[in-house]
Amino acid sequence: MKRLAGLSALALIISSTSGCGWIWGPEGYFRDRGSDYLEAQQTAPMQLPPDVTTSKRLDPLLPIPRNVADDTAKGEYIVPRPQPLSAAADVTPYSLQKTGDASWIVAQNPPAEVWPVAVQFFQDNGFRLDEQRPQTGEFTTTWQHADELSAAMAKRLSAAGVGSDSETRVRVRIEPGVQRNTSEVYVVSAQRPAGSTADVAFTNRSVNTGLDAALVDDMLASMSRISEKGGSVSMLASRDFDAPSRVSLTEDGSGNPVLNVGNDLDRAWSSVGRALEQGEWRVEDINRSLGLYYINLSEKAEKKDEKPGFFSSLFGSGPSKEEIEARAERYQVRLSKVGENVEVTVEKNINTVAPADVARKVLSVIQDNLG
Repeated sequence: MKRLAGLSALALIISSTSGCGWIWGPEGYFRDRGSDYLEAQQTAPMQLPPDVTTSKRLDPLLPIPRNVADDTAKGEYIVPRPQPLSAAADVTPYSLQKTGDASWIVAQNPPAEVWPVAVQFFQDNGFRLDEQRPQTGEFTTTWQHADELSAAMAKRLSAAGVGSDSETRVRVRIEPGVQRNTSEVYVVSAQRPAGSTADVAFTNRSVNTGLDAALVDDMLASMSRISEKGGSVSMLASRDFDAPSRVSLTEDGSGNPVLNVGNDLDRAWSSVGRALEQGEWRVEDINRSLGLYYINLSEKAEKKDEKPGFFSSLFGSGPSKEEIEARAERYQVRLSKVGENVEVTVEKNINTVAPADVARKVLSVIQDNLG
């Protein structure tokens, strides 16, 4: 029935476009009105009543420019096409943003790709890394004297008022940007006097705005140079940014397949979701609070930015809702915190586990996409 309706609609469109001048012709309903202004008639200027003695001067609201064709022009006027832009500015991979005293870097790359570039800058300048938390996009350096750093960095610290006998450490935070596949990089430093062993905590607001701004400027220049040279990021570091530290496929006491994905639930949720997006089945819904991904094994994964063609939508060649429901094979992938581990299991519903062969197949695909 859908195909018949589609053919009828196509026949109507074809018949409407062949010989129906009342629709598309010069006098048709959808005619081109671009030259209608040529038929406009000039009228006499507005005159005030004779009993009005004082008045403001009446100037035309829409005066006709002097350098246009006169009213003797005949025929259809062709509107000229706009001139192309002489030069299009390329999107800079890294740019500086400022608000008051705060400054940060905006990168046109996801955090996983910015991470190794940011780490390289600090290591090249003599900083030693202390803590690294790729799953949260944050790393810190150890306490160091200026003479332990590069000569250029030592000058930076001196210019920012950091004494040669003081110690400095830095925290770098890489967050997802507002737009998709972008990042924002923030830098905060901390200082302590010589001889002190106090572990000075980082503050949310910069204490030494001059030093932090200088670090951001230097890091921006370093990142831009790497981009201009065509430097590539480590794909292993990119993959490991939110990948679980350890993954193993085992069985529980009842013989049901279980996928162990580390001990960080937030990190596991992100990585399992990414693995499912790369899979072959459709993710129909998610419930973050319950730790559930709802999948349909009978439907292919939805490709981003993929839209049905004109004839596909016209003839209804895609499956109907009734057809999808009739062949649906729905399961739910559950993430649970069990002791010190995060376990991934597959269920038919909240009360029924999935058949072992189905669960093992789904969990194996997730495991492969995580590796």
